[in-house]
Amino acid sequence: MNESQARRVTLVQAFDEADSPLWTREDAQWATRLAVQTAPAGASPQQLVVERSDHALQRLAPRDPAVRRWLARSGWRWSWVVAALAAGFALGLLADLVGRAGYIDLLAPVLWAVVVWNLAIYAILLLGVSRRAGAANGWFRRILSAAWERGVGQGPLRDATLRWAVLGAPLAASRAAVVVHVAAAALAAGMASGLYLRGLVFDYRVAWQSTFLEAPTVHAMLAVLLAPASALSGIALPDAAGIEAMRLTPQVPKPVAPAAAWIHLYSLTLALVVVAPRLLLAGAAFVRAAVLALRVEVPLGADEIGRFARWHRSGSAPLVQLLPYAQTPGAQAALGLRELLAAEIGEDVVLKVADVTAIGDEAAAGARIGSHPAVLRIALVDMAATPLAEHHGRFLQVLRDSRPAAEVLLVVDEAAFRARFAGLPGRLDERRGAWQRFAHELGQRLAIVNLDQPDQPASAAALQQALQA
Repeated sequence: MNESQARRVTLVQAFDEADSPLWTREDAQWATRLAVQTAPAGASPQQLVVERSDHALQRLAPRDPAVRRWLARSGWRWSWVVAALAAGFALGLLADLVGRAGYIDLLAPVLWAVVVWNLAIYAILLLGVSRRAGAANGWFRRILSAAWERGVGQGPLRDATLRWAVLGAPLAASRAAVVVHVAAAALAAGMASGLYLRGLVFDYRVAWQSTFLEAPTVHAMLAVLLAPASALSGIALPDAAGIEAMRLTPQVPKPVAPAAAWIHLYSLTLALVVVAPRLLLAGAAFVRAAVLALRVEVPLGADEIGRFARWHRSGSAPLVQLLPYAQTPGAQAALGLRELLAAEIGEDVVLKVADVTAIGDEAAAGARIGSHPAVLRIALVDMAATPLAEHHGRFLQVLRDSRPAAEVLLVVDEAAFRARFAGLPGRLDERRGAWQRFAHELGQRLAIVNLDQPDQPASAAALQQALQA
């Protein structure tokens, strides 16, 4: 998803998983059904999730101003680059490389410190890209979480903030890299500009002095450091004797050598070593951020929209096939099951009841499936029956083998059993446990429901959990 879509989906996911009066289970089902109806034919699960989040926010945003403020936060502003450019350039102008001495120091400790620092940064980038990226992402996750949590407090918005701090960390790190590289380039450009601006109104000279360094050593150092600038500009460096002539000593207390050529060399060195590479790195970071902003990976998990993707691609109302075993379901049971399915799948769900499969006739169950393009096949049994692998297990296996692509759900109707043993709750728990163990051993999804009273929260929760498994 792109960044905007990912942020909306992340926000809705947080509300889906929270117990909030702003977003009820009915709201979530409404958004899901509407997404299935409005998404284009053949839409992917990702597209359905995005479509659903758009519909969900039609209800969520008007209910809470904090939701609107959360969505309005921008992950990127060009003003940040402009501010970094201005701040870096101003700081470079203020970094007086001349100082109180009144002459340009040939050794220029501030300038060379900037050059060495940038070379160290480049080495780190080349040698530790993966480790640096992981550390930067973790750092930005903590920064984003701390900064955003201040304005959202607790609840779903806080959860959405923490989720986005994780998902958006690589993107935020790339954008921060753009700002940092631009600021570093502007700082070096400001330092070079400061030399030229001061040189316009002052007659600067160049000199050097050191307790430990001698002229041959200084010449060798400058020959290496200024070699690219010298080759590009055509300005030749003086030999060791010329460097010695620029040295301040008690006999030569004032500088006499003109500084113009050295200003050109130092400025060109800053441009070659700092400004140009930093701008290239800023461009690379910007491109990476642009790519990441278009490809944010959002974990979808056991989201209820996921199980509607295939049904939506079929282009028709979702068809559920009911395959009763050993007992014909009554009209109330069929109506109750459809009511439960409508709450989970949608009001347009179609429930088609197949012929009953008798005990011992499990092998023929595959023929009863037919060619119906059902999105779900429900094996319906009565709780009064004792689960047996040679009968119920074989029946379920035949259903799974007949249409491997179709989902099979085992539904146990406890209505009659509950009415029969109303005064013995222990019997109900015992039989429930037997069916649960049976389904677990087979790796079969199970929902135990009361089809005579489908409006019971326990039945709706059991079916919802089974469908989401």
